Amino acid sequence: MSKLRPLRLGVNIDHVATIRNARGGKHPDPLRAAKIAAAAGADGITAHLREDRRHISDADIDRLMAEIDLPLNLEMAATDEMLAIALRHKPHAACIVPEKREERTTEGGLDAAGQRQHLSPIVRQLSAAGIRVSLFVEPALEQLDAAEALGAPVVELHTGRYCETSGAEQAAELERIRKAAAHADAIGLECHAGHGLTYETVAPIAAIPTIVELNIGHFLIGEAIFVGLAEAIRQMRELMNSARAGNS
Repeated sequence: MSKLRPLRLGVNIDHVATIRNARGGKHPDPLRAAKIAAAAGADGITAHLREDRRHISDADIDRLMAEIDLPLNLEMAATDEMLAIALRHKPHAACIVPEKREERTTEGGLDAAGQRQHLSPIVRQLSAAGIRVSLFVEPALEQLDAAEALGAPVVELHTGRYCETSGAEQAAELERIRKAAAHADAIGLECHAGHGLTYETVAPIAAIPTIVELNIGHFLIGEAIFVGLAEAIRQMRELMNSARAGNS
């Protein structure tokens, strides 16, 4: 097992834009949310620019790149349009995710093993532009091996199934994530995790020493309605730090 490393928090601001777009206009402003997240201790900002622009817009990406000092993690589908946008903006990172127009949120991980031919030139071009490439995949060893073969330096493990289950099923999924994170580390991949994490589910994931970054959004934006975004982030960070420290 590798030496214990700090655990970063990326805050996804997509659903601030979802609320804005429900009514139109300028409020609430995703850029303001990103600034609050930075002040509250986030290590990075994540934003998913979808084909249908259902939440984050091109203008949001322009503003985030211009006005936020934190690294921007651009979630994107493996399409020519999104590749061109990423290459134009050159964010710190690009996380390639599966995308279906009819889905409410990302459903499952990218099939890196089955789409190697399609993904290879995209990973290559992003990497050549100095963009850290991440693949959002299921915690399955064949997907991690495919990511390594593609030359992606980072994988993000899909935690949705773990968060949606309970009891023995959840325990089994957590073990699957642990094994995947250890395998990623063993083959030289930086391992992140995210999707569906809450105050109740984050600690066991944060305690996995080979995971170095969590990306969390929907829960934090929802919790912000009740306690404010800064406080929601601070509470999440405290839970993450406590879990990581308990495993040191």
